[in-house]
Amino acid sequence: MIIDVHSHAWPFPEAFSEDFIRQASGAKANTTIDISVRYEDYRATAPDDTVTIVFGGKAKLAGIWVDDSYVANYVSQDRERLIGFLSVDPTQPGWQDELRYGCEELKLRGVKLLPMYAGFPVSDPSLEPLWEYCESRGLPVLLHTGTTFVRQAPLDCTFPRLIEPVAIRHPEVRFILAHLGHPWEGECVVTIRKHPNVYADLSALHYRPYQLYHSLMLVQEYGVWDKVLFGTDYPFTTVNSTLEGLRGLNRMVEGTGLPRLNVEKIEELIYRDTLPLLGLR
Repeated sequence: MIIDVHSHAWPFPEAFSEDFIRQASGAKANTTIDISVRYEDYRATAPDDTVTIVFGGKAKLAGIWVDDSYVANYVSQDRERLIGFLSVDPTQPGWQDELRYGCEELKLRGVKLLPMYAGFPVSDPSLEPLWEYCESRGLPVLLHTGTTFVRQAPLDCTFPRLIEPVAIRHPEVRFILAHLGHPWEGECVVTIRKHPNVYADLSALHYRPYQLYHSLMLVQEYGVWDKVLFGTDYPFTTVNSTLEGLRGLNRMVEGTGLPRLNVEKIEELIYRDTLPLLGLR
C-alpha cells in the first residue's frame, strides 16, 4: 500500500483569485494554467491500493480559499481510500470556529496550513490555541514549507526551522513539513532529525531530479530516511510519475564517482505505513 500524504481538492477556478491565477500562469506567455482536480484522473494515475490525504487551503493574502465542506464532499466519494484535512487562515476572523467545525462537524482528520501564502509564521505565539486544539484532538498538521511564485507571500514565513518552538512546546502533535522545505532542504532535514514527531514529505520535487537526488542524499547522510513521507502534490503531478522519478534518480550518477541513494530505503519510503505515524490508524 502507498500512502500519499499530499493531494489537493478544490473547485477551479473558483477557489483562486484572478491575481493568483495570473501569477501561476506567468511561466508561459499567453497561457492560463488549468489545475482542475478530478478524482477519476487521480485514480487513473495511481496504484489501486493508494490511500490519499486530501486538503484544500485557505490564504486570503495569496488569493486561495477552499471551503472545508468542499473537501468533505470530495472525500465522501471514496471513504476507504481518502482522508480529508481541514484548513484555516489564522490571519482571518472566525478561524477558530472553522477549526472546530471542520473537525467536529465535518469529521476531517487533520489540518493543512499555508503560512507563507497567508502571511503568518507558525512560531507566532498567537497561534497557541491552534496547537492546543490539535493536540487535544490528535490532529496531525501538514504545513507548506519552501518557496512559491506568489510575490506577496513572504519568505520569512516559510522556513522549516520555524516549527521548532512549537514542536518543543507540543511534542505530541505530528507535523509534516511539505516539499522537504525546498529549497531549504538542509534546514528541513536537521529539523526533522531533532524532533520525533516532525516529518517531511517529498511532494512536487521529482521533476527537479538532481535537486531531489541531492536532497535525499542529505536525508541519507543524516540518517533520517524514516522521517520522510511519500507525497505527490496532485494535480501538479501524480503518484505514478513520482514513483518513476524516485526510482530513476540513481541513473543520473551511473558512471560517475558520485554516491548512490539506498534503493532499499527508497522502496521503504514509498511503502511506509504512514498512517500510524500520524495517529491516523
